[in-house]
Amino acid sequence: MASPKERYDFASDNTAAICPQAWAALAEANAATEVSYGDDKWTRRAIERVREIFEIDCAVFLIFNGTAANALALAQLCRSYHGVICHEYAHSQTDECAAPEFFSGGAKLIPTRGANGKLELENVKAALLRHRDVHSPKPRVLSITQATELGTVYQRGEIEAIAEFAREHSLFVHMDGARFANAVAALESAPKSITWQAGVDVLCFGGTKNGAAGGELVIFFNKELAHEFDYRAKQGGQLASKMRFLAAPWVGLLSDNAWIENARHANKCAQLLARKLCAVLGTGPVFPCEASAVFLRLPEQLVAQLHDRGWRFYKFVDPDIYRLMCAWSTTEKQIDDFVADVTKSLAAKRMADKYTA
Repeated sequence: MASPKERYDFASDNTAAICPQAWAALAEANAATEVSYGDDKWTRRAIERVREIFEIDCAVFLIFNGTAANALALAQLCRSYHGVICHEYAHSQTDECAAPEFFSGGAKLIPTRGANGKLELENVKAALLRHRDVHSPKPRVLSITQATELGTVYQRGEIEAIAEFAREHSLFVHMDGARFANAVAALESAPKSITWQAGVDVLCFGGTKNGAAGGELVIFFNKELAHEFDYRAKQGGQLASKMRFLAAPWVGLLSDNAWIENARHANKCAQLLARKLCAVLGTGPVFPCEASAVFLRLPEQLVAQLHDRGWRFYKFVDPDIYRLMCAWSTTEKQIDDFVADVTKSLAAKRMADKYTA
C-alpha cells in the first residue's frame, strides 16, 4: 500500500511558494541585463519604497537570509565584549548557530524569560544586575521579535516602554522582524508607529515568510548606526552580484500593498485554523493566536497518526507543544483537510480505547 503524499501545508511559512506579485517582478527583472552589485534600478526602487512605507530617510540593505540579517545587524551595534539581551525563544538565541556571536567577534546573547515570547522588563533588569561590571559582557542591545516566535505581537506601548528602558540604560533596540508584516497586519498600524517612532533603532524586515523566495532587509532608522555596514555585509558574504534578483521580489511585495495583504491572509487563516481545531480538540491555544501561528498541546499518539496520514509539522516546545503555521498561500480547503484528519484520528483513538477498555 502506497504511503500518503507528504503535506507541509502547516509545517512553516518557509514551505510556501513565491507569491504572484514577487514572481512577476522577478520575471520582469530577468528579462534584461542590468548593473550589478546593487546599482540597478530594482534595488533603487525597493529602497525608495521602503522609505515611503516607513516615512523616513532610513538606510536599507538587502541580505540573503534572516540569520545573516540578525547577525550582521547585531554585530553592527556591538563590540566583541558586549551583550545582547533577548528572549529565551528568540530565533537569534535558538536557531542561528551562534551567528550573532561569530559575526560580532564574541558578543554574548543573554536570554531572559517572558510570558508569550515577549521580553519582560523585570527580567531584563535582573539580567542587567547580573552583568554590571567588567567581569561580564556589557549589555549593549535589547533584541525583540515582532511577531514573536510564539505567535504573539508586541503592542506599540510595549515597544515604547522597552525602548524607553533601553535609552535609560544606554542600550540600542533591535527588532527581528522575520514576520514583521504579520505584526503590522494584526495591529492595523502604520509601520513607523511600531518601529522608529516607538524607539526601534534597527529592523530586520523579513520577506521570505511573506511571499519572497529569499532576501531580507536590514533597515537602520538612525543612519549614523549604518556607518560602513556595506563593508560588514560584503565581508559576511552578503553582497549579491545580481542584487536585482533579491530586490525585484521586494518591489513586487511592496507595490500595491501585496506584503500587507499576504500577512492579513495568513493571520486570518491562523485564526480560522485555531477556531476549527479547538472546537474538535476541546482545548484552546497554548499562546494567544495573534499573528500567523497556532500553538497547541497535542498527544504523541495523535501526532503519530497525523504523520501517518502524511501531515508534517513540528514540535516547538517540549514536551508536547506543536506549532502550526499559516502562510500567504494557505487555503480554507487545506485547513478543512487537516481538521478532518484530526477528527478521524481522534475517532479512531476513541474506538480503539473502547475495545481495549
